[in-house]
Amino acid sequence: MLFLTVPRIKLTLEYDGTHYVGWQIQENGPSVQGRIQRALAELLGESVTITGAGRTDSGVHALGQVAHFDSPRALPLKAYWMGLNGLLPDDIAVVQAEEVDPAFDARRWARGKRYRYRIGNRRVRSPMRRETHWEIFQPLDLEAMRAGAAALLGEHDFQSFRAADCQARHPVRKLRKVEVTGAVGDEIVIEVEGTAFLKHMVRNITGSLVDVGKSKHPPGWISQLLAAKDRTQAGVTAPAQGLSLVEVFYGDGPRSDDVDDE
Repeated sequence: MLFLTVPRIKLTLEYDGTHYVGWQIQENGPSVQGRIQRALAELLGESVTITGAGRTDSGVHALGQVAHFDSPRALPLKAYWMGLNGLLPDDIAVVQAEEVDPAFDARRWARGKRYRYRIGNRRVRSPMRRETHWEIFQPLDLEAMRAGAAALLGEHDFQSFRAADCQARHPVRKLRKVEVTGAVGDEIVIEVEGTAFLKHMVRNITGSLVDVGKSKHPPGWISQLLAAKDRTQAGVTAPAQGLSLVEVFYGDGPRSDDVDDE
């Protein structure tokens, strides 16, 4: 059902982050947020600010990023879908536009997120995967990676898996799913779902699981990293291009906790 007045709009967005400095507006290059705000200004005739569900880093992609903004004009909802897509570059698209409660906040109302990390595991490089996968030519032990991933489920202190400059108030997070699928010698996918995330958390988890897959450490090493609470003991930060924000989950109102989400 369409309404003449649409005070707050929720956008679901898909983008290829290869050529952007990340979601958030920065001075050192084009951002996804900035490009969408420029398109909205063209569509609406005035500037508006959009708020995203979370920040994605330079090179990180999204299949289901969520953002909201207050519209200064009454337009049919399809204008925020078809109209915006006509103004946006080919690497950013509005998947869905909805009218939402005026109190809705894409960041504060988020109850969880799902990320996907893709690894190319062929013996030779793949030109088609260079901007969407982390290419690792050594065969990985998937069973060992799955065994290590199991230790990450539940609520833990993820200090060993947060970036050194992470600004979150505390490192305790709860993961609902850490799943390793795919095939050795082809594509391997690590899917992580949780209530909230620290900066670089999924990429740091991936880097450590890859070390287990390379037999550098046994699966039990992941539990040791959780107990150590020391980032310097964990694996490398996996490259940005393999990561995608797949989905953001919402309830009927804001979160009851005060967890910051990077």
